[in-house]
Amino acid sequence: MNIKFLKIGGLCFLISSFLLSCASGPKINSKPIPNLQNVSEKTEALTDDELQYWGSQDLSYDTIPGMSVDRAYQELIKDYNGKTIIVAVLDSGVDIEHEDLEGVVWTNINEIPDNGIDDDNNGFVDDIHGWNFLGDVTKENLEYTRIVRDYKDQFKDKLASEIGTDRLEEFKMYRAAKAKYDEELAKTDKSINRYVMMNNQLQEAEESLKIELEVNKLTVENVTAFKPQDDTSLNQKMLLLNVMNNIDEDIQNIQNQLAEAMEYFGDKTKYHLNLDLNARAESLGDDANDFSTKIYGNNKVSGPNADKKEAKHGTHVAGIIAASRKNDKGIKGVADNVLIMPIRAVPDGDEYDKDIALGIRYAVDNGASIINTSFGKYFSSHPEWVMDAIKYAEKNNVLIVNAAGNEGIDLDEKRVYPNDETPENPANFVDNFINVGSITSQYGGNLVSGFSNYGINSVDIFAPGSSIYATTPLNTYEFLQGTSMAAPNVAGVAAMVKSLFPKLSASQVKQILMESGLSTNQEVILGGDPQNTEVFSEISVSGNMVNMYNAIILASKTK
Repeated sequence: MNIKFLKIGGLCFLISSFLLSCASGPKINSKPIPNLQNVSEKTEALTDDELQYWGSQDLSYDTIPGMSVDRAYQELIKDYNGKTIIVAVLDSGVDIEHEDLEGVVWTNINEIPDNGIDDDNNGFVDDIHGWNFLGDVTKENLEYTRIVRDYKDQFKDKLASEIGTDRLEEFKMYRAAKAKYDEELAKTDKSINRYVMMNNQLQEAEESLKIELEVNKLTVENVTAFKPQDDTSLNQKMLLLNVMNNIDEDIQNIQNQLAEAMEYFGDKTKYHLNLDLNARAESLGDDANDFSTKIYGNNKVSGPNADKKEAKHGTHVAGIIAASRKNDKGIKGVADNVLIMPIRAVPDGDEYDKDIALGIRYAVDNGASIINTSFGKYFSSHPEWVMDAIKYAEKNNVLIVNAAGNEGIDLDEKRVYPNDETPENPANFVDNFINVGSITSQYGGNLVSGFSNYGINSVDIFAPGSSIYATTPLNTYEFLQGTSMAAPNVAGVAAMVKSLFPKLSASQVKQILMESGLSTNQEVILGGDPQNTEVFSEISVSGNMVNMYNAIILASKTK
């Protein structure tokens, strides 16, 4: 879909909507917030409170490009409760015992807890709060690693001319995956070696100067005062001053950061890029290439471990959408009157197409109106399974809100999975899928998050995704960022629109979100590259940022 089609389609949508029965919900006479081209960029740093809640702020009131959530509650819907809406969080798992998710986790009332019987006959035993399609699996390969592993014996060292036409597409996929795998393996090995060398040099310099200075702790002051007696000591002094002045005065903090980096790249080698790892076969006992088997996993939606570390991402997403607005704990989610349905299907590594397809179908079959999908990849072995599941959601009037991805690239030029279009065919194959890019709290040239993907045909809209404060496991809260955080902000707005106006279809809710957003003619930096700029309105289908205030007003006028 391009901008021209959107404007024509939107007009047709608004005209044709008069022919439909009136959507139930509050009657609102307020005027929408106009596009504010002349708003001054906020120059002073955000306060702690503003930083924690910036996604809910209002551009005209606060000069922060939030979604006008608080303003909507205060001015438009303070006297309306709406209908309870189920939002499925298809993710890494959700800490359903979190203090700020109390009362907002979906419960399958047709299932008797822990009796070992499939009481509701849906095929899933004791699925009280959702389902875990990963079982006890936590660490996984990336998709291109799996493709290399699964096809290397068939295609290694082969030429395209040696491959039959019936397998040529598989061969091309293998060659592309092998090229990516080799590139990432080399980069990862290089990164590990670099961080190990830096860590060793830092430790050696620290120990040497401690001995020379006869101190237990190095400071900028005592290192600066140190008088080297040889070139080795001079180099060690310069190294320490460089990191202490430019990174952190506390060397222990620097060493902790280096340890985290070494662990990250070590895990990438051990799991993501390990051709000998097949965690699914070993721990789950399911064949990811056999779609005939549809019941596997367990009901542990918070994951297999007591620390719930694997559920961090999903818990954060769930909190953005629906953390209780009625208690005095933690944060306030975007949506009120929402229940979160946790579906665990995204490991540390790339998700399997089978799990995603079945996760979408589980959400649809068990009453979800909206599904948040904060994940994605650039290789897919069975994309047709996921596409069919998206079509199944469309048929059943379920909206899917998807994260556009964090590589800072133009998706009009590179295919991502899942999406509702491809670079070769930008026409949407469904109308219930909304792809979300990320913005920052800075209204100006840095509006678009440096990591966010974009594309006038492939990304539908933008929403707050940089430095988002929300729930994390074991009653904690953290700032995380990514289009993974932008998508649940949109899912929360969609849930409120659907809650207040339950007769609206999934496609109508999508269109309302896109039509009612705010835009700007500001030139914005893309991919974090100051040399790569574009007018904000030209980097997504709608050209807009989601705005809850305006979405509710437009929904109230939709027949």
